[in-house]
Amino acid sequence: MDAEAKLNRGTWSDQKLGLTLFEDYASAYLRESADVGPRWEETCRRNMRLHMTTLLRKPLIEITAPTVRSWHAKALDGPGGKTSIAQSYRFLRTVMNQAVRDGAVAANPCTIKGAGADRAKERGIATPGQVADLVDNIPPRYRAAVLLGAWCGLRRGEIIGLSVADLDVVTGQVWVRRNRVELLETGVAFDADPKTDAGKRPVSIPPHLRPYLMEHQEKWAGDTWLFVGRDGRRMRGNAIYQAFVRARTRVGVEVTFHDLRHTGQTLAASTGATLADLKKRLGHASSAAAMRYLHAVDGRDKQVALELSRLAAKGTAADLPRTIVVRH
Repeated sequence: MDAEAKLNRGTWSDQKLGLTLFEDYASAYLRESADVGPRWEETCRRNMRLHMTTLLRKPLIEITAPTVRSWHAKALDGPGGKTSIAQSYRFLRTVMNQAVRDGAVAANPCTIKGAGADRAKERGIATPGQVADLVDNIPPRYRAAVLLGAWCGLRRGEIIGLSVADLDVVTGQVWVRRNRVELLETGVAFDADPKTDAGKRPVSIPPHLRPYLMEHQEKWAGDTWLFVGRDGRRMRGNAIYQAFVRARTRVGVEVTFHDLRHTGQTLAASTGATLADLKKRLGHASSAAAMRYLHAVDGRDKQVALELSRLAAKGTAADLPRTIVVRH
């Protein structure tokens, strides 16, 4: 069968390219793809080392559907976490899709139903009283970070990305303009734009946070950046994480720092905030929700902030409604 006929049947492949080792082809994809950010590249390279060693030295044409099924089954039986294995499968599927487009293989061998799904466990939620306890038990330098996470729904990278000019306690707004990215293996840190346009946003501050934030500005902020370490340099996300872990141990609360963001969403929802309000406040964006942003009234966010302070004044929230798991 000649090449043109094979192309028409969808069975043509570039045999020379198909002999490329998966390790080389995947590494080139990570270097060259505009869709791959530094943190995802780091994650994929780590997963290649930890979970994909049996595939690395195989030519692309030898990665067949039975090969993928065997690799996946063994990975699940091994010591690796299900989340990282799901990430590995999604990366393999993405690379093999590119191999199909390049003509290296005729079809994608990743056909396991649901294998790449990351079924995240339900996030923990702290009550207003627990948030207050965390604030009381963490060093003063980190209190504002906990409050911005729990009551304004900011991510840790958004918090340490704040400049002094981004916080205006007079108008009661904090502007999210950048996300601080820190690579785990190299220690490299840099500022990046939020993933979507919706990520750049003003967030109204609940009035009960203002005294804490004013104190932070006066005592703990740097000349340029809102969060700095004892040496005056940009604060590392790990510094907040370690301080938070010690505080939650003292308090006895089983939540992660990222759970504070989920707490913020749940607390805002309990005030009667609409889905559009929540999307706008937390910087979420999707094709399905894009139109909802157009209907969110700007003044509504300030009302949500006021309601959050009223909720804080009650001290407890034992019957907070649960929300669906949202990808962050």
